[in-house]
Amino acid sequence: MSGTPTASELTAAVARFGPFFALETHPRGTGPDEVWQPLSVPLLAARVAAVGDRLAMAGGLPPGAVEPRVAASVTHLGLAARLLSPALAVAVLYGRVLAPRLTDLRWQQVIGAPVPLSMPDDVVLDTPVDVRADELSRRLLDGPLRELAALMGEFSLSRHILWGNTASAVNGAATMIAASRPDLAQRTRALTARLFDQPPLLGAGATRDGVFRRRSCCLIYRAAPGGRGPVCGDCVLAR
Repeated sequence: MSGTPTASELTAAVARFGPFFALETHPRGTGPDEVWQPLSVPLLAARVAAVGDRLAMAGGLPPGAVEPRVAASVTHLGLAARLLSPALAVAVLYGRVLAPRLTDLRWQQVIGAPVPLSMPDDVVLDTPVDVRADELSRRLLDGPLRELAALMGEFSLSRHILWGNTASAVNGAATMIAASRPDLAQRTRALTARLFDQPPLLGAGATRDGVFRRRSCCLIYRAAPGGRGPVCGDCVLAR
């Protein structure tokens, strides 16, 4: 696609890739309400607790049985995917960087589905053209994704896990874009390969023979009884 899209055109285009890409918009300066909230440590703590209880229920365990660090990692992976997926789609479709500050975003507390995400409508429109991997890395990964990682530091997650989760989210978004639009697969994979070749994702994951493997684990296997659940397909522990 080319030209300057309107906010509604852009959000409609990226939403076609699936629920992880869906975006709402709100006028800048709009305050939070009972439904849409800014991301904060208290909100994250509530979400981590809710995710932990849901993981426990899925494993037949009592509430509180899942380690908070495990629930925090799973929470981070889901939020990172929500930030990265629409941004990667915008970069591929329009050659633009979509990288709002984390404090500009609004979220809904939905558990068990991709969390609803809204950003200021002027951020959707005010994006530089002719995006390169270094620009996407600087504005997106070193922007809201690093801010998110800093917030998650409150839950004793290492940078190794956090950037591994981020790398996994990038690959997941790229896979969904390529599956939905095979004509965009080459452009998508070329862009993500360059992202993995520079900080902060350098060393966090790599693709060999068409298979992506992260160099860390999101810890979700430890949510199962006895800590012996399955690992994700891209996990460093996968065989």
